[in-house]
Amino acid sequence: MVHVKGDWARPKAPGELPYIKLEDWQCFVLAVPFGWIRKSDGLRRFRELYEEIPRKNSKSTLGAMIGLYMAFADSEMGAEVFAGATSMDQAYAVFRPAWQMVKNNPEFKEHFGLELGGTEKNPGSIYQMSSSSRFVPIIGKPGDGDSPNCAIIDEYHEHATPVMYDAMKTGMGSRNQPLRAIITTAGVDTSGPCYDKRIEAIKVLGGTLVNDELFTIIYGIDEDADDWKDFEVWKKTNPNYGVSVLPDYLRGQIRDALQSPSQQNIILTKNLNAWRSAGVAWMNMAVWDQRRDPSLKLEQFRGQDCWLAADLASKIDIASLAYIFKTDYGFAWFCKHYLPEDTIALPENDHYRKWRDLGWLTETDGARTDLRRIESDIKEAASTFAVQSFAFDPKESNYLVANIQEWASFDCIEVQQGPTQMSEPMKEMEARIYAGELKHCGDPVLTWMMSNTIKKQGHGGGPVKYYYPTRQRDPNKIDGVVAGIMAISRAMIADENLISYTGVRSLG
Repeated sequence: MVHVKGDWARPKAPGELPYIKLEDWQCFVLAVPFGWIRKSDGLRRFRELYEEIPRKNSKSTLGAMIGLYMAFADSEMGAEVFAGATSMDQAYAVFRPAWQMVKNNPEFKEHFGLELGGTEKNPGSIYQMSSSSRFVPIIGKPGDGDSPNCAIIDEYHEHATPVMYDAMKTGMGSRNQPLRAIITTAGVDTSGPCYDKRIEAIKVLGGTLVNDELFTIIYGIDEDADDWKDFEVWKKTNPNYGVSVLPDYLRGQIRDALQSPSQQNIILTKNLNAWRSAGVAWMNMAVWDQRRDPSLKLEQFRGQDCWLAADLASKIDIASLAYIFKTDYGFAWFCKHYLPEDTIALPENDHYRKWRDLGWLTETDGARTDLRRIESDIKEAASTFAVQSFAFDPKESNYLVANIQEWASFDCIEVQQGPTQMSEPMKEMEARIYAGELKHCGDPVLTWMMSNTIKKQGHGGGPVKYYYPTRQRDPNKIDGVVAGIMAISRAMIADENLISYTGVRSLG
């Protein structure tokens, strides 16, 4: 491949082409997804690439090379490669360099037998007659008859919906080893599909979600540890520092961010990959993992005091039942999770199927939450442990609570999930986890939910600040965490060393 922009595109000697020399980090980004082969069938392991790289770090060059390889060098007959974006100008950001690489490298063009459509101003296609393969720019989604083996989605943060991504994914069903390559900077819309994909990617990197086909690389600021005013932070965040990202440019960006508060967020977003409007994650997952004790088993607490709570969510969604026990070090926390079989069977729910198969998620019959199964587990808990109370959110709970009251000897406690009722137990739970006074058994569903939990601040109708748990997006479930907070709220009241608080109603 040859350079097509700036001084790099100038030949160093007459007749010598300005070939691209990949930096070490670029070699890594390309070698892993294209070089990791499965022993079972000899095909590539990774089918999706998520690259989040700050501005001016040669993202478009990487995208262009990926597209050309997938279209003409991957031995795929009838290859269809799309450079997709929300506008043609953005689609051209990846496609035009690829078109120019072919035009400016006659040996490459001749070797692969490539034809160029359109003009340099408006490049239309790159086509290979021998294999009927093509590489084209596209806006929106491909047609129903298209079968992409590679989709390069540039600046995904600008996409309001996942329509293009979903269409590309579903169109790849007949390809043996397709690739979806998302190449983007950070953005400011955390309600969009790019932020969802980023969260998924981070969870895979952190081990709280399993997706063996997703390769992720993110260059960005560590919000908890880095001071963006420190020039060293800018150097580490930009992998092409000193090559395509020059020191004077970065120092100018720091100066502009300091002098212009109105431009600060966009500068930090584009040059440090800082999602400035993202919510504040509640839990440090490294600390959470340190509180994992796989030796903890529910049966160890037979006959001991237990506080139960349930978050039932909607009738077709996940529901969680939390168990809190007092221990010599503080508290032990367990959860059971329930989901209807119809929801588990949805194509996007591979993670639920894995947890079901491992025994961490209970599949219930039909399309709706089976409250009878949850009641059965509560009844079993009552016969096994000394249940002190059952806390619940009144939403979705009336039927279950009415049934429980017919046989239970413990109180059913209504806990509203607003800031005034959730703030103190949330703070207490956080403090206990950080102090090592609350442990869990390593439940991967609960760990996933904890990583989804965002701490939001409210005022509860007065000057006092309160905190309550929320989530960034609907797929990021937090039901087990909410149930745990409700359960520990009741255990707090029973602990004479803690001050009781109001905001709950007992249904004895």
